[in-house]
Amino acid sequence: MLEAPIRVVNIGLQKFADDLVGQDVEVVQVDWAPPARGNTRLANLLSRLMD
Repeated sequence: MLEAPIRVVNIGLQKFADDLVGQDVEVVQVDWAPPARGNTRLANLLSRLMD
């Protein structure tokens, strides 16, 4: 189906990346979380500090 090897950038669960690696897929795991861990109030306060 695909002629080139699959390469994946995973932004999320490590388990997903681990499963792909187990299938010999090249994976780059990105350790990302939403700003302020998704806390909207805290994100707004941090945004004000950056201004």
